[in-house]
Amino acid sequence: MKRTALITGASSGIGRELAKVFAGGGYDLILVARNEKKLETLKDKLEAKYGIKALVIIKDLSQKDAAQDVFDQVGQAGLTVDTLVNDAGFGDYKRYAEADWDKQYEMVQVNVLALMQMTKLFLPQMIQNEDGRILNLASMASFAPGPFMSVYYATKAFVLSFSEALAAELKGSGVTVTAVCPGPTKTGFEKTAGSGTRKLFDTAKRASAKKVALFSYQALISGQTVAIPGIKYKIAASGQKILPRRAVSAFILKLQGEE
Repeated sequence: MKRTALITGASSGIGRELAKVFAGGGYDLILVARNEKKLETLKDKLEAKYGIKALVIIKDLSQKDAAQDVFDQVGQAGLTVDTLVNDAGFGDYKRYAEADWDKQYEMVQVNVLALMQMTKLFLPQMIQNEDGRILNLASMASFAPGPFMSVYYATKAFVLSFSEALAAELKGSGVTVTAVCPGPTKTGFEKTAGSGTRKLFDTAKRASAKKVALFSYQALISGQTVAIPGIKYKIAASGQKILPRRAVSAFILKLQGEE
């Protein structure tokens, strides 16, 4: 039976690479993002290369109830989503007191509320069918407080906690939830977040978006709840759980603090 994956943030970065991986796995796709030109180009390439079908939905997830609009369009198209990939997200580098409120609000809307609503809307049918998978893009930021990126780190901590709780609720239902926690990745995230992330991204050898996407797909298919790519990040995540929160905050502050 043909499976269909809905991928948010599909126009670039990890989301775009995930679309390629799922298409290569024979999935039909629903591609969601703001950039129509990029999505249409991606749709054409994937349909031609893999013989799959792709539906493009142009939607800005920073807008209230954008997820409901996506859900409605999927229903109107007569499609059933059995794999939901919540990839869309962005960050911002600023002292919180000086940060632009609208950008912080939109970050929570995209990183948290749209992910919640998308899950809330598509999950019941998965449960009814006793078959479904949800992939949420968390981050190594999920494990620590993040001075100068306080809201972004907090949103990713939410994604991880929410995913783990949901996975426990759904045990035995036929539906799995996977949270992937990559470290710095070659995407374009730092350009959106601001130049202040330069130190953070320079201190680690960034993985390619393609590599992270393939890892994420494999973690999803194997039913992992929390997946961290790379032994050094697994060790870092374990260390951040053990160390006092004050020490972790001080380390992150030094790592990405102002010069």
